[in-house]
Amino acid sequence: MSLSRINPTQTKAWTALEDHFSQDNTSDIKSLFESETNRAQDFSIQWKDFYVDYSKNALSKKTMDLLMDLSKEVGLKEAIAHYFNGTAINETESRAVLHTALRDKNATAISVDGENIIPQINAVKAQMKAFSNDIINGVKTGYTGKAFTDVVNIGIGGSDLGPAMVVEALKFYQNHLKLHFVSNVDGDHVQEVLKGLNPETTLFVVVSKTFTTQETLSNATTIKNWFLQTASQKDVAKHFAAVSTNTQKISDFGIVPAHVFTMWDWVGGRFSLWSAVGLSIALSVGYDHFEEMLRRRF
Repeated sequence: MSLSRINPTQTKAWTALEDHFSQDNTSDIKSLFESETNRAQDFSIQWKDFYVDYSKNALSKKTMDLLMDLSKEVGLKEAIAHYFNGTAINETESRAVLHTALRDKNATAISVDGENIIPQINAVKAQMKAFSNDIINGVKTGYTGKAFTDVVNIGIGGSDLGPAMVVEALKFYQNHLKLHFVSNVDGDHVQEVLKGLNPETTLFVVVSKTFTTQETLSNATTIKNWFLQTASQKDVAKHFAAVSTNTQKISDFGIVPAHVFTMWDWVGGRFSLWSAVGLSIALSVGYDHFEEMLRRRF
């Protein structure tokens, strides 16, 4: 079910708003305050730490009533409901838009194609928590038994920019792991990152939903070849993780199922850091801080 395609300018409410504007466009703010004694209270919104005051705009109660009529006529309330309940409102790709579910700690059931996605979300979060804690605490080590000191995130677009931004923003909470981000397909960029790393103590996180993104796979292959100069193919399993859905290509690369973190097509790139794409964030600041970020209401 898609959203209603209603041109707001063709509605009765829009016509009423145009008539209202032509009849009442001479009102000034001072006269509005004089005629509406509770204007400051009636034309403001208080929600937690947010206070929005729109009383000093040239609109009256009638204007607001007409705007509400417009929202009803175009089905705004229903559209919002479709957004949060898993309807495929992304019409170009026929997908739900449910990154909000990743931050909804109270939801117990949200369906996509008849399947409740909340258990899936919780399972991946639990996997991220266990994995990041084991890496940070030295439980999982490299192929020579040494604890990890560095993490390299290999991605592009939302699989790079979002995690990189958050890791920088939350630097105060960073643990001993040093985070690096590789996205530029220019070989000089990759080599610049690698020259300061020890293959024995570096973890690589390849982020690609399909595991076919050309830039990401090119960089991942370059890095893998660098790693294999001192390690063996079987050692790849200890040093590489993937955020993806393409299990066959991941397996061919040498990444073991325990180090594969699922992402879903109902999470858009610009919001993907809230999903398993945020694994590098969890590794940098600890899973508890990552979870706290998801729970914050900015």
